[in-house]
Amino acid sequence: MSRAWGLEIEIRFIEKIQLTKNRIVLLLYALSALATLSPLALAQGSAGVGSSSATAAPVPPGTTLGQPVLTYVRPTEKTKVYNYLFDAFGPYPLAGAAFAAGINEAYTTPPEWKQGFGAFGERVGSNFGIAAITTTTRYGLAEAFREDTLYYQCECKGVLRRLGHAAISTLTARRGDDGHRDFSVPDLVSPYVGTMTAVYGWYPNRYDYKDAFRMGNYALLGLFVQNVATEFFYGGPHSLLSRSHLNKSHGVSNPGANN
Repeated sequence: MSRAWGLEIEIRFIEKIQLTKNRIVLLLYALSALATLSPLALAQGSAGVGSSSATAAPVPPGTTLGQPVLTYVRPTEKTKVYNYLFDAFGPYPLAGAAFAAGINEAYTTPPEWKQGFGAFGERVGSNFGIAAITTTTRYGLAEAFREDTLYYQCECKGVLRRLGHAAISTLTARRGDDGHRDFSVPDLVSPYVGTMTAVYGWYPNRYDYKDAFRMGNYALLGLFVQNVATEFFYGGPHSLLSRSHLNKSHGVSNPGANN
């Protein structure tokens, strides 16, 4: 009898591990899909290449015609306002919130909200609110710290180096007129501000700071996935991603070797 009971426990344990594994895989897939839809991935992707809206730098002697001049130009205040409004309240955060709400609906998360059309709408609003608060915090703190938190594609070659660039860019930003890289407090803090606001603002009472921290970790992971998508899938100023962002490129050019 004890052996049968022990076998049943072992089977349940294995099933639980498998279920957890499936949820992790689904979560990573959802994050990847959100990265391709999210305003951050689409908006920051355009910043990785020069554009007609950027201030052209003089061509140094010896530079062949058509060779890009890798000069960093800080975005103007007007460009920052446009980027913020589009990234926080544009169509892409709404699409991402709806996609994430579909995942939440499938797993009935939070369970107190149950399921149905009304519950789905509540989840969409919740995800949209978290994203808007996160974006507002990031842009607000970046302005206070005088940082440029846009993502710039790496001028390096090789998958590992570009992947490392995307990882480093998750917690760093550009500073100064030369666009040198430095640790970014806004990039680190903003995901947790969004989830903490949700937990203490509209989530069920049983949720606390530990849940907010856990959700913030996933949000930070989502930023990394967004950077990876921007690094490897952005195809230039004439690509679909550029057109999807109303052909805006933030008024900045590639900082180039300042990686």
